Amino acid sequence: MRSSLLAELAEQVAETAAAVVASGAISGNGHGNVSIRIPDSSEMLFTTAPTLHGLTPDMVARVRLDGEVVEGDVPPINKAVIDMHTAIYADHPDAGCVIHTHSPYATAFAVARRPIDCWIEALAMFGLADGVPVAGYGPRGSQQAVANIRAAMSPGGCAVLLANHGVLVFHRTPSQAVLVGSIVEEAAHDAINAMAIGGPMAIEPEMRAAALQRAVAFGVPTT
Repeated sequence: MRSSLLAELAEQVAETAAAVVASGAISGNGHGNVSIRIPDSSEMLFTTAPTLHGLTPDMVARVRLDGEVVEGDVPPINKAVIDMHTAIYADHPDAGCVIHTHSPYATAFAVARRPIDCWIEALAMFGLADGVPVAGYGPRGSQQAVANIRAAMSPGGCAVLLANHGVLVFHRTPSQAVLVGSIVEEAAHDAINAMAIGGPMAIEPEMRAAALQRAVAFGVPTT
């Protein structure tokens, strides 16, 4: 039987999956996975269903950050990407939630192997002033794929496109991670629309810090 903390976190995982679906930053079939770090431990809770649609707390496994499944049954299609999540937790001690989706517009950039620049103000406001890089292609969840993710991550960044695959975002809390995913998708969508009228224009580098400072001055919770 799960402890009250684990039960609460499993509920939070399910709520996070529902929030991703509600945000629209997800493919039609809902494919993706969510993990939440278990506080004061070397473990995470990780979704086991092939879709985030209708995910419930019993569709969550307990997994060590070395990748070993401690509790629950993780099917191969999900198990293949566990190392993507554990690598983020290893490299970013403040990360509390990792989300992987195939959100349509951001994934279009991943398929084109094109990074997302700082085209919308929200990217500058929420930790992505340098845009979203592309990690080189490696087979799903392979050591090569994980190494490419680690190599591509910008210092201080919280999102990366996975070439020919999808999107990976993370943040301190689940709500912040969901927000980042929706902002990345919005930026990609806006850029694709802008291509019809001359192409997207990035915010000038010196103005990106100003956008963040302006947000902080007005009390916008950017971190």
